[in-house]
Amino acid sequence: MTKKLNIAIVIGSTRDTRMADKPARWILDQANARGDMEAEILDLRDFSLPLFDEMASNLYMPSKSPEAQRWQQEVDKYDGYIFVVAEYNHSITGALKNALDQAYNEWNRKPFTAIAYGGMGGARALEHLRGIAVELQMVSTRTAVHIGGADFFAIFPMGGNLAMEAIEKGLFNQTKAALDELVWWAKATTAAKAAA
Repeated sequence: MTKKLNIAIVIGSTRDTRMADKPARWILDQANARGDMEAEILDLRDFSLPLFDEMASNLYMPSKSPEAQRWQQEVDKYDGYIFVVAEYNHSITGALKNALDQAYNEWNRKPFTAIAYGGMGGARALEHLRGIAVELQMVSTRTAVHIGGADFFAIFPMGGNLAMEAIEKGLFNQTKAALDELVWWAKATTAAKAAA
């Protein structure tokens, strides 16, 4: 029997009024319905990360912040990641950027995909995330899940505030493709690291 991949669903928004919990719980259910991964939520709200102020990335020296060290230990446990990406002013949240900066070795040579949302489906924020991830030596899937336009406003709390199930039919194909790609890359990077 093949070992299931350990996948973190990283919620990238910390606002009290965030919408991220809806897509995070939905993608968690989709991931765990498969037989090849075990996913769990990794919520930035559960960490009191300071704004990054270390001398350098932990690629070069250990972080001094105990909370950054706790974050690094948590991030390190996973074979891959699904980022829940809210688009704020054409980019990712400051909280997510700070969390990415607080680790390096732990992200290194691991894959990720995303479920992104916003008026334009979170596409601009996800492109920023992909650029940051390249510097962290991560591997991005080609496919991601985008919730935009009428679907976004249907589930947005200040819009229709509907449950994800109201729009899920249109998300299934891209979700399957994104998760299939994540599994392929997680297996490939895990095998490559084991052989190195």
